[in-house]
Amino acid sequence: MKHVLLVAASALVFSACTPAKIPAPASVDAEVAAETRAMTLQDAVASDLRSDAEKARDAWRHPAETLEFFGVQPAHKVVEVWPGGGWYTNILAPWLGSGGGTLVAAGFDAAAIEDPERRARTEERLAEFKAVYADPKFGNMEYSVFSASSGPLTEAGTADVVLTFRNLHNWMAAGYTEKFFADAYDALKPGGVLGVVEHRLPSTQAQDPKASSGYVHEDYVKALAAAAGFEFVEASEINANPADTADHPFGVWTLPPNNTATGRDGAAVEGFDPEKYKAIGESDRMTLKFRKPE
Repeated sequence: MKHVLLVAASALVFSACTPAKIPAPASVDAEVAAETRAMTLQDAVASDLRSDAEKARDAWRHPAETLEFFGVQPAHKVVEVWPGGGWYTNILAPWLGSGGGTLVAAGFDAAAIEDPERRARTEERLAEFKAVYADPKFGNMEYSVFSASSGPLTEAGTADVVLTFRNLHNWMAAGYTEKFFADAYDALKPGGVLGVVEHRLPSTQAQDPKASSGYVHEDYVKALAAAAGFEFVEASEINANPADTADHPFGVWTLPPNNTATGRDGAAVEGFDPEKYKAIGESDRMTLKFRKPE
């Protein structure tokens, strides 16, 4: 009994001499958690990596709602075809990078351009683009190209999602829209998603095969996707603008953000009122989701 009491007393003395572990301030824990957690899509949309000018267009482009509609997840491998100046790239790259995903930017193909001066300008733009996204904040991006003569968008059957925003009319003008759908199909895993946003031409207007106005029939896009083997999943009116009649003097470029006021020859249109078209806002857009069959 005496021995037990001595052991207990020793334990009490030892515990009294051992300093208690002081918990870290809540603010420190919060900072660590903020640094280690994956970025949310809302974080990416609000990020300082985007300019104020880019954010001002969210009211027309609805990036968070659009990416959610396409089912993009932060762990996905996503191919963005012709990212242009990087408007969506500035959202996708950091978001995917923080969640363990990968963004493949399939840009312009300088090798497919015959004119030396234009090819040099394109190469310069691509180098500038890659320099911007070399910043670790954008994650580990991969690069490929897309053109009439380009190879695979990425390794076949490895992409979860392929996206393109307002580019189909460019490929129609150049005559290789079908190749885009075929290349996207090859890049995707079975069950993978193709997301397309494009300026929408009303069904009552005739479709120009070259899409010189920048507008495209929704049914035409669906037919091209079906011909490549895709299943149509769903359409969304996220990016619709009922005020856009799609019959403007200088095509879709009459509207913001281009606000074109003269033709390619520099000639103006008599009675043209640029404020009328600025009031319409950005174009009416189809938002279409397709799936590669399992």
